[in-house]
Amino acid sequence: MLLLTWSNSAAAHEPKEHSELDATVVAHFRAAAGARTSPAHTFIVWLAYPDEGRTHAVRWTLTLSGPGPQGAMQRRWSGTHEVGAGGQNVTLPWDGRADADARERRARVPDGLYQLRLLAVADAGTPQQTQVEQQWHIQLLRGRGTAPRVPAFQAAQQQLPGLDGQVDYRIVYANLHSQTRHSDGGAALDACHGAQDPQTAPYGPIDAYQYAQQHGLDALLTSEHNHMYDGSDGTNGAATAAEATALYQTGLAEAAAYTAAHPGFLALYGMEWGVINKGGHLNIFNSEQLLGWERNASGELLADVETPKGDYAGLYALMRERGWIAQFNHPAQAGQFLVNGQPLGYTPDGDAAMVLCEVMNTSAFSTSDKESETRRSNYEAACNRALAAGYHVAFSSNQDNHCANWGASYGNRTAVLVASPVAGMPLTRDSFLEALRARRVFATMDKHAQLLLTANGKLMGERFDNHGPLQLVTHFSNRAGRQAAAVAVFHGVPGGNGSVTQLSDQADITLTPAPGPHFYYARLTQDDGNIIWSAPVWVNQLP
Repeated sequence: MLLLTWSNSAAAHEPKEHSELDATVVAHFRAAAGARTSPAHTFIVWLAYPDEGRTHAVRWTLTLSGPGPQGAMQRRWSGTHEVGAGGQNVTLPWDGRADADARERRARVPDGLYQLRLLAVADAGTPQQTQVEQQWHIQLLRGRGTAPRVPAFQAAQQQLPGLDGQVDYRIVYANLHSQTRHSDGGAALDACHGAQDPQTAPYGPIDAYQYAQQHGLDALLTSEHNHMYDGSDGTNGAATAAEATALYQTGLAEAAAYTAAHPGFLALYGMEWGVINKGGHLNIFNSEQLLGWERNASGELLADVETPKGDYAGLYALMRERGWIAQFNHPAQAGQFLVNGQPLGYTPDGDAAMVLCEVMNTSAFSTSDKESETRRSNYEAACNRALAAGYHVAFSSNQDNHCANWGASYGNRTAVLVASPVAGMPLTRDSFLEALRARRVFATMDKHAQLLLTANGKLMGERFDNHGPLQLVTHFSNRAGRQAAAVAVFHGVPGGNGSVTQLSDQADITLTPAPGPHFYYARLTQDDGNIIWSAPVWVNQLP
């Protein structure tokens, strides 16, 4: 006989799900190149560590490098601050000059595109992910500057003509990461100050779908934390297994019913699996069953299917077997999604199951409902690590809303190219999931933007063999009239675990790759600083 015991004191020491270090840098994209009487630019480093009211010593460094991707480091700032849940802003005025030993010799940096890199590290002994890296761009211009030449769509429409005889596509602008009262989201904006106690807030999935549709989204996924269906951030020994699994089924039914009643909108319901501490969150889009590892005091599994916490290789194998697909959520370069001790460790099962990687998010606890949130996080370096490990993932951009502002904290979206052979066809769950599996996705910080990358006429997301030259073309349009300020095409080797490097700053390039596997993607920066990332293309170059 197996004797199970339950300890409330043990549960009390479980780290809360959203108590990790949060850090970002706020910087306007355009800046004057410097004046003697005032700063050319002011950067704001924002730090928070909501760990049960404790404060932590956070060491941070901000560097400015450029111009261009290979540019030298021009300026460096650093500091250490005691940071708690309330957060702290560090204001850094910059005079547009480079570092130098003698102040009078410091020259103004030249015009161009510069990279800001923030690295923040918490004190030793913290239980959560303790390092955050953020990268953003600013542009310094004395005059008007020269915009890159980028091929445009024939018209900035949401219905796109197919390529190479394929069917037409409809661009679906989605938010694929949000919470409601089914887990730790759904609080009214005037009462939302972070993650909610699970199942206590007033607003559920139906409220979220209605709000998102009213605010112009085409699709919304409510992705509830899989381990909170017991009504607890830890493990609730008094929970009933039947109630936990029934709540998940309620969410699925509500999403299906809302979609059926609103043909122009796709309501999706899924789970955010995993924990931050020694784990990593991923959104599973299409599981009809609740996955989990927690048991109540009677030993009942508080889920439909047992999946051990932290066993990502085992989860990937199950997902591949069941046909489930998922997204890496706000990935860190270290300490998350471990397989054989490797962060973002590769398995063939994981490659089949993981289709998206969040490259950019707005603050999970934003209360903005005017698309004005300034705290935004960039995970391109971690997504590049996944690509270099061998994962075939497209980029996504979501909001992780915990407050009742689903899709409204900023204008960022995950844009999905859904096959639409007949204009005006209702959007279906099956066609949307098919597009995710095909990686026909681009990530955008601007809901009006459109970006395609083609490779010898093949669409981003595709994998193909190639002989001879390869033409990579980035196509961009913006229905609100924004223009391109910079474009970059990146290259890496899948499975090589090497670096991902910028190949070109041109939108139309032709090259002959070395024999073997390659991936390429485009990143376009608009004249307002908003960024759009294409999905990669994967090319096996034959001799």
